[in-house]
Amino acid sequence: MADRRLQVFTTVARLLSFTKAAETLHMTQPAVTFQIRQLEEYFNARLFDRTHNRITLTETGELVQTYADQIIEKYKEMDNAVRTLTGEVQGPLVIGASTTIGDYVIPEILGEYQRSFPDVTIRLNISNTQGIIYMVENNEIDIGIVEGPVGNKNLTTEVCWYDELVLACAPDHPLAKKSKVKVGDIIEFPFIGREEGSGTRGVFTHYIESHGNSADSLNRILEFTSPESIKAAVGAGLGVTVQSIATLQKEVQLGLLATIPLDPPLNRPFSLVYQRQKFRVQAMEEFLQFAQTHCEKRKKKK
Repeated sequence: MADRRLQVFTTVARLLSFTKAAETLHMTQPAVTFQIRQLEEYFNARLFDRTHNRITLTETGELVQTYADQIIEKYKEMDNAVRTLTGEVQGPLVIGASTTIGDYVIPEILGEYQRSFPDVTIRLNISNTQGIIYMVENNEIDIGIVEGPVGNKNLTTEVCWYDELVLACAPDHPLAKKSKVKVGDIIEFPFIGREEGSGTRGVFTHYIESHGNSADSLNRILEFTSPESIKAAVGAGLGVTVQSIATLQKEVQLGLLATIPLDPPLNRPFSLVYQRQKFRVQAMEEFLQFAQTHCEKRKKKK
């Protein structure tokens, strides 16, 4: 119902990229360009300056962005108020999840939520923790679920539950015989881990440093963005890793990997994160309540 041209414009204005806006809106780039051109013809003014493969807002563009943001926000408030009155929960909901959560935890939550609210259209973005926080900050997603602490105090963060990180190695690895491992044990062997920006990497780096070691003491031989790739390399005997216990259950059951608790134990929070000032539509409110209920169930299981 809100003018599609304004929605496209505000997305381009926020991202300052026609390509990224097209990806975010699931449109082709020519379609995005056409919508902006129509808006510029309507106002008889340029909204963006395009130079050297960069775009910036013109003075008119900045003015239009101010009003467009208010118009779209008011539309959301109106739409939500009507749906609350009529008891409807529908519309789009964009969720972001860091890699471990997105691959191993969120599918179950989203499946249950979708069965309860079939008229809500969910879109899921998966990235590392740093990427998801960036998307929340830039209003690209409604809610993020991330691993580890969130440093931005302008965002609301609600801890859902705590996840344990453990050492994983091949079943015939020397460390597989231990009941617990310390940092000193781990740094003696080649290490395979996640990339910069990963919540798992950040939490484990802090753990190493808090126990008197430098992060550089790890003998990092490989880095991957995918836990599956890390597990395959570890299973092949190339090194050891530290991962969420939630990612390792299948491999342990099949005898492909061994897991050993860290000494002292390493737990990190899985947290819901969203903009503090963001207007929360009914679908978002219901998801937050749904996720919190799901988290309480997980805590009781433990």
